Amino acid sequence: MNLVVKNLPTSYNAHYLEMLFAKYGEVEYAKVVYDRVTREPTGTGFVEFIKEEDANKAIAEMHGKEFHGKELIVEKAKPRKVNIWS
Repeated sequence: MNLVVKNLPTSYNAHYLEMLFAKYGEVEYAKVVYDRVTREPTGTGFVEFIKEEDANKAIAEMHGKEFHGKELIVEKAKPRKVNIWS
């Protein structure tokens, strides 16, 4: 299951994000989103868990938790909509 994580510290990279969520189960991959122009982290990332129950446990534990002065938003990621006509 793929999760979206918002309000991450801008100092976080994919390695730190994976370490943060690894305590809930086996993480297949973690990714931090960077601005295309400035190359700065946007404070958003994605974490893919191998087992859905581990992802649900991470949502239950981490959503709304204060982390580095911000409240984390952890949700199931929605599929990206792709417009093939633009």
